[in-house]
Amino acid sequence: MGEPGAWGEVTAGLKVSRPVLVARLLELEAAGALTTAHVRAGAQVGGVNVRTVWRWLEAARTEGRVEHRPRARLELSDQAWEVLAQAGGNVAALHRHLKAAGGDVPSLASLHRAVRRDLEAGRVLPDRAVVRREREEQQTRQALADLALAGPSEGGAAKVAALRLPPSEPGAVAGSSAGESGAVAGVALPAGARLVRTSSVRAVGEAVGQAMATQGAVCLFGDPGRGKTAAVRMALSEVPPGWKVTWVPVPVRPSVVGMRRAVFDALALAGRFPHTSALADAAVAEALSEARVLVVDEAQRLPVPCLEYLQSLWDHPDTRIT
Repeated sequence: MGEPGAWGEVTAGLKVSRPVLVARLLELEAAGALTTAHVRAGAQVGGVNVRTVWRWLEAARTEGRVEHRPRARLELSDQAWEVLAQAGGNVAALHRHLKAAGGDVPSLASLHRAVRRDLEAGRVLPDRAVVRREREEQQTRQALADLALAGPSEGGAAKVAALRLPPSEPGAVAGSSAGESGAVAGVALPAGARLVRTSSVRAVGEAVGQAMATQGAVCLFGDPGRGKTAAVRMALSEVPPGWKVTWVPVPVRPSVVGMRRAVFDALALAGRFPHTSALADAAVAEALSEARVLVVDEAQRLPVPCLEYLQSLWDHPDTRIT
């Protein structure tokens, strides 16, 4: 068995995976029986050289690892895919773009592998014309938004005016329609600016209108500063005759008692707040017997009991609320 030809014939049909081989060698080492002959034999059946087996053993001793060290998977961002689409799928152009942007840039071969992997997984490379058109539309929408919010300035700073329309009856929207400036009650605009009814605002208006038609419920959510409250105010600036709108602010550290008081105060009911919950609920239910939109701002802060209280108002047989 000392001859290479004979040894090759013996090991020709043997193949052992790294975890199995390393585990067996470690067992021999723990028993004090490991020799270089075992390592040479392991290299033969593992299909690697002897130095690789010694490295495997060292990794198992120091790191407890018997598998290959996992390599970080290269993920391409949506922006990178957009650049790739603009370049017609030219990976080299993407590589040049990443180098110009600075930072850690993967090799061209790694980029090719990542693109090929994602394409084989089902990702579709956008058409250059489609990407260009979408970018131009986005730029146009942004330009329109900038123009809509650009007002006259004094000393380089826009003059901000809080619009306060005359109050109407309790619970109704102050001002039934937007004036010449597009003003909506409760929405502050820079002087001379106008509100723009974008597609998102129209979608909110349609959802609110459908909910009012069925006396349902609507949840409007999104990142801070995206204009949720302004969109709702625009949607409710012109409600059908007979409808009223009441905005209920969520109290700090809301509880059922605090929520009941917030609804009572928002409805501007006559008299002092009742000393029992039954009397308060009766007064609130009576006020909500007319068609009314109840808007709860910052509802994400409400715990479950407060949500259940609002649901009880909605489920009450005598109330007509959205």
